[in-house]
Amino acid sequence: MTDTLPDLIPIHTRAAQVHALAPGAWRLEIPAGAAERYRLAQIDDYHQLRRRDFPWWPPLRLSLRARASAPDLPGTWGFGLWNDPFSLSMGLGGAAQRFPALPNAAWFFFASPPNYLSFRDDLPAQGFLAATFQAPAIPAPLQAPLLALAAPGLALAALPVGARLVRRLLRRLVRQSAALVPGDVTAWHTYTLDWQPDGVTFMVDGDTISAAPVAPRGPLALALWIDNQYAALPPTGRLRYGTLANLGPAWLAVSDLNIDHE
Repeated sequence: MTDTLPDLIPIHTRAAQVHALAPGAWRLEIPAGAAERYRLAQIDDYHQLRRRDFPWWPPLRLSLRARASAPDLPGTWGFGLWNDPFSLSMGLGGAAQRFPALPNAAWFFFASPPNYLSFRDDLPAQGFLAATFQAPAIPAPLQAPLLALAAPGLALAALPVGARLVRRLLRRLVRQSAALVPGDVTAWHTYTLDWQPDGVTFMVDGDTISAAPVAPRGPLALALWIDNQYAALPPTGRLRYGTLANLGPAWLAVSDLNIDHE
């Protein structure tokens, strides 16, 4: 196995900050503000890459130490691997061209209410989650036609009946696992995920908290972030998304980031 400290690029909205404290250590901070404005502080290794050029495949072990500024921050924060599925980039601003895709991810993900981030009714959908998504890959020539076909489905999801149909379809297409992560997120803990071709093991301070039999399909990219957004597709409701107010600054501190891979 090879120990790697990835080259990460800071991305943030106005007044948000990414502080590089030491090799493998950062503080990601968003300012206080009303719900009408999106706030993000993030570091990642994929902004300028096409999805097919994302760098990470199993077997891989990601580990880091982290703490958050409060246990109930509005929005989301976390760290892990994903395929940036919701991106629609035409290559402007130095970003690579990417169309939306079905989700593939393995990550520690905090989601405050009103987030509801599960297609299944038997899995936790908010809180601090150790979660995976596995979806079939869509060949590049089919991405644009399928995106056009999917647009009516997204409109349908704005209605309760349509949202239930969309969730049912996503359950057929996307395998998912999720478990609540124990512990005080405002204290330093060591978080580890071990991504193998047939599953992902999540650990906190060396103790296994979840052995998920669902492994995402690579290639994936690394992201560490904090923001004030939410998305919800609950069993009995409709698709909702937006941004939340945070009364004070919110931050995520990370250190000792490392990736072991073959």
